[in-house]
Amino acid sequence: MKNQQSRLKTVFLGLQHLLAMYSGDILVPILVGGALKFNAAQMTYLISADIFMCGVATLLQIKRTPWSGIGLPVVLGCAVEYVAPLQQIGKNFGLGYMYGGIIAAGIFILLVSHYFAKMRRFFPPLVTGSLITLVGFTLIPVAFKNIGGGNINAKEFGKPLNLFLGLITAIVIICLNVWGRGFIQQISVLIGIFIGTLLAIILKQVDFSSLSTAHWFQVPQLFYFSVPKFEWSSIITMIFASFTCMIESTGVYFALAELINKNLNEHDLASGYRSEGIAAILGGLFNTFPYSTFSQNVGIVQLSGIKTLKPVYCSAFLLMGLGLVPKVGAIANLIPTAVLGGAMLVMFGMVGAQGVKILSKIPMTNKNLLVIGFSIGVGLGVTVEPKLFQFLPATVQTILSNGIVIGSITAIILNILLNGYQKTTDN
Repeated sequence: MKNQQSRLKTVFLGLQHLLAMYSGDILVPILVGGALKFNAAQMTYLISADIFMCGVATLLQIKRTPWSGIGLPVVLGCAVEYVAPLQQIGKNFGLGYMYGGIIAAGIFILLVSHYFAKMRRFFPPLVTGSLITLVGFTLIPVAFKNIGGGNINAKEFGKPLNLFLGLITAIVIICLNVWGRGFIQQISVLIGIFIGTLLAIILKQVDFSSLSTAHWFQVPQLFYFSVPKFEWSSIITMIFASFTCMIESTGVYFALAELINKNLNEHDLASGYRSEGIAAILGGLFNTFPYSTFSQNVGIVQLSGIKTLKPVYCSAFLLMGLGLVPKVGAIANLIPTAVLGGAMLVMFGMVGAQGVKILSKIPMTNKNLLVIGFSIGVGLGVTVEPKLFQFLPATVQTILSNGIVIGSITAIILNILLNGYQKTTDN
């Protein structure tokens, strides 16, 4: 009896991990697939395959081997840092080059993992705080575009009903975060999306046709959308995006290690990076996404006080199981764009606010202010006005028009020039 109760508790704890990351993860295939004009069948497959690969990537990270796996209670998914680069590459060059860039990024992570574990001194809170702030704020325009309906050229863009659905979704999420407690607070985004979608169904704004045509069972396939192809600017763009994710993952690793009282060494860090590199390569081969550590799940560990890996193993297998059922992906595809926009506004705003919180602990000297202001300013500038580089070659535009990439490069280089690498150790 006690064993059954223990197993049931593990399942619920695993489900909690899954729900904490689920809404954030399905946003990525919906955003990328929507920008690339995927039809309902393609979106259903993309979401299902992505969910399955999240489970695979999580297993790679929590299962320790002599060469890979950090062995911390982490769940992996596709980070929002990859959204803009994937959209740009897919639009400018096509799906093949998008998946080739993902594979190249995975190989890059594998090659630099050992050396990156030794380079923490180049990424102090000044740089990481600026990057996290930039990640959140560069995606805010995407949230507003989706609140309006997704297509700025459509006649119904910005209609009051879209604005109403987006606003209600955002209000629900905010209220649950302020007044909700425990598990309810942790899944506030999922609840907000559910209520927003339910309201849209009542208002007859949801098309159920994709649900009836979706299969009950489907295994992810190699090269489902396209055989990977390789092009230098796409590769560089994805490498810079993966570089940003490695920085963010490092912060998550140490946050979790502190919660479970574990000391991380360079070998641990390198093993964690390698797992993410392998996951990215698999994502490119199976035409999904690169995968990195989700920061949302740090709060789950802190809240529950459960420090073992059993719930995370359960979560990984649940993700794989759900990914084999395309009906689940079809249900996620029913979510109206305006509802997603309301959720994204809160989520991306909170990411930016987290970056501001990190920066608030840094001495606001003139040099530090220059690093923060110029890197964020450059990143936001090219995000809002990508046509600034319209007369440059397409390959160069792909790199320069990505605010996260340009902001990252600017923050790292400017910090070294102004503060010197000797001062870039973590305090």
